[in-house]
Amino acid sequence: MSQPSIPDELKIEMYKRMVMCRQFEERVNSLFLQGRFPGTIHQSQGQEACAVGVCFALKKDDIITSTHRPHSHALARGVPVKQLMAELYAKKTGCCQGKGGSMHIGDPDAGMLTAIAIVGGGIPVAAGYALAFQYLKQDRVAVCFFGDGGANEGIFHETLNMAAIWNLPAIFVCENNLYGASTAVAKVMKIKHISERAAAYAMPGETVDGNDVEETYRATLRAAAHAREGKGPTLLELETYRFAGHSRSDPGHYRPASEVEAWKKKDPIIRFENAALASGLLTAEQITETKSVTERKLDEAVRFAEESPSPLPEDCLTDVFA
Repeated sequence: MSQPSIPDELKIEMYKRMVMCRQFEERVNSLFLQGRFPGTIHQSQGQEACAVGVCFALKKDDIITSTHRPHSHALARGVPVKQLMAELYAKKTGCCQGKGGSMHIGDPDAGMLTAIAIVGGGIPVAAGYALAFQYLKQDRVAVCFFGDGGANEGIFHETLNMAAIWNLPAIFVCENNLYGASTAVAKVMKIKHISERAAAYAMPGETVDGNDVEETYRATLRAAAHAREGKGPTLLELETYRFAGHSRSDPGHYRPASEVEAWKKKDPIIRFENAALASGLLTAEQITETKSVTERKLDEAVRFAEESPSPLPEDCLTDVFA
């Protein structure tokens, strides 16, 4: 099957967004270690091609759900970096008015529901949105990000079965980074690929190189077209790797150094840069300038966040539903 071509302009935009995702995470790590904002963080360095490849294949009216590791999903979907940074600072100008923090960010106007930190918690929510889109006859797709750990939750199986029998316009995206917290996926699954589980629900299942942004983009386009044609959901497994530990309190000693080093050679950003340089898509000067521009945007985002007001005590009584 022929692969659809990707315009050079779009490739460059995907690259710029991956760089923003990476440098945002690196900046956030530095700020966290300096004690400049509260809470904890779960970072996704190394997984940028998953977020960008999927989100760039979606339409404006589509919706995504995310996880406890949501920063790159938010940036890829178009949540403004200033509002995202302010949310981590727990400021009123944050995308969730300072009430969500790192694990509960989102912006429905950008096409991202507030992230759900419960493992697998976003899976049924995405199916609910897909059911609403179907009922209202809207040309919209619901996309759910979750990790390999989430694929062992009961709600994963219940939801995929429901989505299959109702032909819901949903894409279930498993970012398989080989570890659920500190547990290797090989210790908790007998199958080689999580995508094999799609067969139990008679839906397409595909395993994709999640460190290749173009391959991820094309796979998502196929899944989205399948959903929009009324053919139902798809299970996409994106094989990737997080360079950081599970969270900031995790040094990651359970992972062999050789394994980490091998995956760093598959760094999605370096791979894209090497290919872009070889094809003439980008020059070394353009790559350097992209990273410099991104750093300046992050400087502005940090300044915006630190100068923004904190929520008032009475703000705890707003946005409450019971």
